[in-house]
Amino acid sequence: MTTTIQPDPSAIGGVPTAPLAFLPKPLRLFATRAKRLAFLAQHSANLGPWLTFLGQLVELQARLAEDLPRPAPLPADRIRLARENRMPPIDRAALAADPELHSVLDAVLSQAAALDMPEPARIALSAVTAADLADRHWLLENILADRIPDDSVAPHLFAALAVQLHLSRLASGLPADQLVKIRTGVCPACGGRPATSSVIGVGDLDGVRYAACACCQTQWNEVRLTCLCCGQTGQISYRSVETDQATVRAEVCGDCDSWVKVLYQNKNPSLEPIADDVASLGLDLLMKDTPLRRGGFNPFLAGY
Repeated sequence: MTTTIQPDPSAIGGVPTAPLAFLPKPLRLFATRAKRLAFLAQHSANLGPWLTFLGQLVELQARLAEDLPRPAPLPADRIRLARENRMPPIDRAALAADPELHSVLDAVLSQAAALDMPEPARIALSAVTAADLADRHWLLENILADRIPDDSVAPHLFAALAVQLHLSRLASGLPADQLVKIRTGVCPACGGRPATSSVIGVGDLDGVRYAACACCQTQWNEVRLTCLCCGQTGQISYRSVETDQATVRAEVCGDCDSWVKVLYQNKNPSLEPIADDVASLGLDLLMKDTPLRRGGFNPFLAGY
């Protein structure tokens, strides 16, 4: 059962000018996400084992965020050129061949080997560990392009962990005031797609919406009641599971027939853009029975 909710016209306007972007702080971000996944696992009979496993993987990301050498910062001239041309400064297309990213993937694979995990994940881990450079390049290239083939979901999980870790560390070193709006639904730091968006409840920014990048973990400001897939505003509605008081909803666009989850952190501050996307899988399953297309990209939900 889903509940369809009409948008609130008062959600447009009436808020102060919001910063364009909040850059990630990788160690804090992954530690917070791991704790949220552990909490959610304790309160989900069906998803508990998967959320527990993801929590362990995110804890691994937090450890590596602290232990790995810092990545080389982006050159100032690249940041300036990106700003002048209204482009993201992180060039995702070039990163699949970056030795630093491959080193991060090596570290992820090495530390993941010590974790308890489902047998399919163990097989995938062994396959990626044994893969040659070309195959690893293919995995990383797919994640960097916000795509995961349906027939190879498990190997891409480990590539996604490395990409999230490396890109978040690159993004953390950017000057936030030098980023510029690219277009609706596009991360101003790396050009990626959002996993979800959140309506925050912090001080003067109460009620402002920020989209969360699935890869570099940057959060950027987006106007509410606007489709993050096509930028249209005319046919936005909301659907949720069971109740119109739900704090996780599907924002549905009747113009492009797509939807992206929106999390109401102003009602529940503990919501986390990636963890609670996974934990609200029931909403995905309900929306899957419709002709609508999921617009949010989250590697942890690939295959659903």
